[in-house]
Amino acid sequence: MKLNDIADKAGSRKARMRVGRGIGSGKGKTAGRGGKGQTARSGVRIKGFEGGQMPIHRRLPKRGFNNIFRLDFAEINLDRLQDAIDAKLIDVNETVTVESLVKAKVVRRPKAGMRLLGRGEIKAKLNIEVHGASKTAIAAIEKAGGTVKILAPAKKDEGEAA
Repeated sequence: MKLNDIADKAGSRKARMRVGRGIGSGKGKTAGRGGKGQTARSGVRIKGFEGGQMPIHRRLPKRGFNNIFRLDFAEINLDRLQDAIDAKLIDVNETVTVESLVKAKVVRRPKAGMRLLGRGEIKAKLNIEVHGASKTAIAAIEKAGGTVKILAPAKKDEGEAA
């Protein structure tokens, strides 16, 4: 086999259709765009237009709202915390903070703070600082002999109003 013998399989590459080049080509006159009007033109088409009928996004009622002050917390369950302790990613003797969890790659990013949830069980005596915790998570940590310190949620950094 030589370099000049290498070629694509027959039929794998298809020449593009040249539209609008006479009726004999099969794609002449309207060039496959149908008749006249908006859809035959370039770039102009109303998305969601239903032929004058009231569009579905206007027929259906609006519901709910988005709270602009909502804080999005990174969440961690007790079982994930215990797995990290077993894998020696977290030092039990030191206070566990959001920064130490990110550094140990247990959580990807801190978001607006860390929230501790109660799925699973924890065996290690652990001192942890989080921005929120469920009652079951606090009870489980204290049962294991540790402490939970609840920090104030980190504020979103937005332009301060004067």
